Amino acid sequence: MVAGKITVIQMVPEMESGGVESVTLETGAFLARQGQRSMVISAGGAMVAPLEREGSRHLTWPHIGEKSPRCLKYILPLRKLLIEERVDILHLRSRVPAWIGYLAWKSLKGLGPTRLVTTFHGFYSVNAYSRIMTRGEKVIAISDTIARHIQEAYPVETGRIEIVHEGIDMERFSPDAVGKERVEGLRQQWGLAESNQTVIMLPARVTRLKGHNVFIKALALIRHMNWHALCVGAWDRQSPYYDELSAMVRATGLEGRVTFTGECTDMPAAYRVADIVVSASKHPESFGRIAVEAQAMGRQVIATAHGGSMETVGDSPLGILVPPGREADLARALACAMERMPLEKSRINAARAFVAERFSLDRMCRDTLDLYRRMAKPDKAGA
Repeated sequence: MVAGKITVIQMVPEMESGGVESVTLETGAFLARQGQRSMVISAGGAMVAPLEREGSRHLTWPHIGEKSPRCLKYILPLRKLLIEERVDILHLRSRVPAWIGYLAWKSLKGLGPTRLVTTFHGFYSVNAYSRIMTRGEKVIAISDTIARHIQEAYPVETGRIEIVHEGIDMERFSPDAVGKERVEGLRQQWGLAESNQTVIMLPARVTRLKGHNVFIKALALIRHMNWHALCVGAWDRQSPYYDELSAMVRATGLEGRVTFTGECTDMPAAYRVADIVVSASKHPESFGRIAVEAQAMGRQVIATAHGGSMETVGDSPLGILVPPGREADLARALACAMERMPLEKSRINAARAFVAERFSLDRMCRDTLDLYRRMAKPDKAGA
């Protein structure tokens, strides 16, 4: 332990890709920039290199996220690490590592300074296995929606729940940060020749949960308007769902007007290609990162009125909420959004301010560090 610094260990199954892994990396990088000690335990992955470049120490523990007895071998090594490193905060972000972390922490029986934090990153299935995520001395919920889910599903005292909204990088998701060549490159790649068409985008992996079928039915109801739609996201080649959607496009006479692009690695530029961004999820989103990113890029967002979208879209100057699963309502919202264009600069600026105040990466990291400081020993409170 370095005097005056908070030592934090975050635990995840792996650091390969994904939202939880990104939050882990971003939190670690922020801690390092603030002069704190950041450590991450996982089975490894592609994100380890950037994690270490940003100042965190990574410990590769194979099988730490595996649902098998092999992960139990890490309970005693973790206990030893917590004692030797004088770890202030053990932050558990996923269920299997959480069981290992909790058992190691519980065995300390007050030996050492370590305090326990868990985070609900989503709507975990309600059962004894998932209950481990309620064992933190503080339980972070990534949205008001998730906080309500925790309280409805488990006997967790309100005082133990801390809401720390997920956040996005406002510098990366900024209209000024995306050059014209990136936008034009995607337009050419996706076959968008006409510049006067409204581009409507649904960015999500092609699964039944994301509402692509409702989206296509809604588009059919406004076929008389001048638009082109993009479904941006990968799909499972073994699943028949993509073929079903393609057949629906043909049956509704929308061939040539709906493009399935596959995965996109430059989402800031993708949002600049679009004029309107849609989230048609049939089930509640725990947070709704797409809606936040799109608004930061100055784009109108239409989202289904449940889950995290109630927070990320409901009060936004560029947001429209529609009932889930109802194509007629979505079609009316799309027509309304098209009629609003072009957008006034003041509304775009107001939407960016809305996101920056509530859902920025900086806000998320500062709120997390503030929680760590409040939980750490008194001599670390001002570290």
